Formats: sequence, structure tokens, C-alpha cells
Amino acid sequence: MVVKMPETLTVTDNRTGKQYEVAIKDGAIKATDLRQMKTGADDAGLMTYDPAFMNTASCKSRITYIDGDKGILEHRGYPIDQLADQSTFLETAYLLVHGELPTAGQLGDWTGAIGRHLTVPTLLPNLFGGFQRDAHPMGMYQAAVAALSTYYPDSKDIATAATRLTQVYRLIAQMPTLAAMAYRHGQGLAPVYPDASLSFTGNFLHMLFQNEDGSYRPNPVLERALDVLFILHADHEQNCSTSAMRGIGSSHADPFSSMAGAVGALYGPLHGGANEAVLRMLQEIGSVNRIPEFITHVKNGEGRLMGFGHRVYKSYDPRARIVKKTADEVFAVTGMNPLLDIAVELERIALQDDYFVSRKLYPNVDFYSGLIYQAMGFPTGMFPVLFAVGRTAGWASQWLELIVDPDQKISRPRQLYLGSARRDFVPMTSR
Repeated sequence: MVVKMPETLTVTDNRTGKQYEVAIKDGAIKATDLRQMKTGADDAGLMTYDPAFMNTASCKSRITYIDGDKGILEHRGYPIDQLADQSTFLETAYLLVHGELPTAGQLGDWTGAIGRHLTVPTLLPNLFGGFQRDAHPMGMYQAAVAALSTYYPDSKDIATAATRLTQVYRLIAQMPTLAAMAYRHGQGLAPVYPDASLSFTGNFLHMLFQNEDGSYRPNPVLERALDVLFILHADHEQNCSTSAMRGIGSSHADPFSSMAGAVGALYGPLHGGANEAVLRMLQEIGSVNRIPEFITHVKNGEGRLMGFGHRVYKSYDPRARIVKKTADEVFAVTGMNPLLDIAVELERIALQDDYFVSRKLYPNVDFYSGLIYQAMGFPTGMFPVLFAVGRTAGWASQWLELIVDPDQKISRPRQLYLGSARRDFVPMTSR
């Protein structure tokens, strides 16, 4: 007979000699269960100390599953490679938001609803005129996202399911419009307004690159490549920007204000700027012949191998293989990027070097994505904006899940106070 072991953790507090039973559920213990472990009546109870949330679950989620050791990424149970190969971004966005793949009718309704919300409020384009031409696109984009909150006061009614869904339509539909306006302002060009007859990604390319004579037509290979990149960036569990979206959303702020915070988190070079850093690294290396010298510098602590390693993945990032294949398809249209030879050889050498393999440093999604964006004609400042357009679907899904989760309250982390003990104020004349 198999004896089922209790799902508990027995903790002995050596400070007091007391023993406690703590319940284990879903592979975790509740941090608040530690409060019972005290040294005396004045003790507030034991806390956990976890800077950067290295081993703390802040929520329960049914959206994205990652196994970093095995290199697995799944959305609602579907592997990322299958979605990238067989789905579209809008279909994947539906999956993230609703939990299931849509029927043909559901996808048609979803696509139609997104299409009806592509145009931003009439006065919003004037916002971009307040920025210098050389303003960073991400800063302009973040400001425009926040501004949407003022145009849609109904977005503050987060208690009504239908109203929440309307905001999701607006978020997914209008982020490409704002991104294109930020790009064109920086190029000294007038905005181009949406064309709902095009695909989601085709319309985005139209708003970005349309000529004055209206002759631009999105190349289907580039259109599909960008759609795949949006799928790969659509959601990635509780990363920095998603945590920001949830943290702000926990105060019951409207989703536009919450997403402006998420965009701000993605703006940081440690989050959304990695593919730009890869490009700079490849440009500094300059040629395939200089790769061994560069590798030596990295091993000596004189530089970093950008685009390798990941906070979550301790094996090959499953998105990286897809991006590499997509890069080949893009370069067949745009012509070969001279940096690609450097990237391919750098990857080959690093994957055979025990120094990197032993440290579980494998290529991540950023290693090739910047090369694709550059080949498609995007300046590096637009890279995190493109990331944000794709990630909007995940941010919106995570926000929806947060709002209806009965376990969630306003985010309020604890701290370990290490400052001065109580002391009396000292008058200026006595200091």
C-alpha cells in the first residue's frame, strides 16, 4: 500500500525551539503563514527576504507556462513553436485573453472588434507635436499610452466585464497606431491613419512606411516575420514589465495607466533594450576574424556576451530558434545583413565553449531579433516599441486575470528596516 505523505512543511524555529506545520499547495507555501513564527509578543513574525523576486510567486496564473531548465514556453498549454508556425498574432492574442483558440466565427468577431478600434482619439496625435524630433520613440509612446486614460473615462469602470473587454480591444488595436505615430514624428513625417482592410501587422507596416503617393504595399514575407515576432513577444509570465502592469493594476488604476507603467519598465535597458545591445556588440566586433579576441575579453571579465543567457531559461531559449529561422526568411528579401555572419559564428563558438555552456549561457530571443528589425528599416530606438506592441496582448491578459482574482489585493511589499532606532529631533543650532 502506498502511503500518501502530508502536503506540509515542518519548520523548527531554533530561536525558540518551537515547531510549526505549514501547508504546501501548488508547490508553494503562503508567506503569511510564517508570521506565526515569533520570538515574543512584540515580534511581528517571520518574513521572507527576496530581492527581485528570485523565488517568490506573486500570483496564480493560467496564461503562460515556462520551464527554464527544459526550454519550454507555452501559452494556455500550446507550445510557442506551434503558435509561431501555425497561428497569427491576433489569434494568439485571442488565446491569451480568452483562454482557448477561437473558432472561425470567434476569430472573425475578434478581428472585427480590433479593427473598429484602430483609430486613436482625434486630438491625441497633437501630443506628438510637443516632442522634439530626436525624442526617444519609447518615451513618446509611453506618454501617448498614458494619455489614452484621459480620453476613455469609461476605462475606470473595471468592475464591468464588458467594459474591461472594450479596453482590451482598444489596447491591442491602438498600440500599433501610437507606435507608428512615434516613429513618423521622429522621421519628420505626418502620421498615416489605419487601414482596417489590411491584416493587423500589414496595417502597422502601412502606418509606418506609407509613401506620400500611397504606393507602399507591405511585403508579405516581412509582414509575416513581424507577426511572428509579435507572437514571440506576446507574453512571458511574470517579467519586470508584467509585474509592473499587475502592481499598478492592483490599485484599480485603469488599464491605460497600468500599461504606461509596464511600458516604462520595458523602456529600461535590462528589459527591452537587449536586442539593441546585441547590435552594438556585433558592430564593435566588426568582423568574424575578431570573434576569438572578443571571446577572450569576455572570459577575462572585460565585456559581456549580449543576447546570451536569460533570467528564466537555463537552456536554449525556445524563441531563439524561431527567430533565427525568421531571420533567414527576412534576409532573403532585404539582402544579407553583414552582421549576421558575425552573429552565426559567435553563436557557434560560444555553444562549443565550456566557459559559456557550463554557465548555461545560450542564445535568447534578443540575439537575432535586432538584426531582423534593422534589416526591415527600423532605427534602434524603435526596438523596445516593437516589443511593447507585441507584449500588449500579454499585459492585457494579465491585467484581466488580476482584476477577477479574489486572492489579489493592492500590492504592498514588506521591508527589512535597517535604519536608525528612535531618536529625538536635534535643533539646527545644536547640530
